[in-house]
Amino acid sequence: MPVDGARLWTLNQRLLGAVMDACAQELAGCGLETKEFFVLAEVEASPYPARIATALLLPKASVTVYVRNLVAKGFIRREIDETDLRRHRLVLTPEGTRARDRALAALAAEYDRRLARVTPRDRAELLRILTAMLTPPAQDRDRD
Repeated sequence: MPVDGARLWTLNQRLLGAVMDACAQELAGCGLETKEFFVLAEVEASPYPARIATALLLPKASVTVYVRNLVAKGFIRREIDETDLRRHRLVLTPEGTRARDRALAALAAEYDRRLARVTPRDRAELLRILTAMLTPPAQDRDRD
């Protein structure tokens, strides 16, 4: 019987939600709410709020609120973008880096607890599958 993509999507979302719920107390101990964590974790890869909103599929207005909170907590700062003086880019502070790393460690530990239920062979297969799903098809790579 074929596996329904929507079912896999739902199971993946539930797994991620369960991991986040299990780590909520650790995130709070880092001074982070769940969505603030996602924004903080995305800053280095996407240093502009609009890019963060796109990457995390969040409304720009929500990202603005999370950024404001993270700035107030001292986890990120805004800097003028040297390549475009009209723009501000976000930069992690040392405190933000520590909070992000502590939160990531808590999430990794919880995810590892769940991965322990799966054989090493199946974990390797999961890695292969997820990597394949995230790799653009050849025709998309050719356009870049």
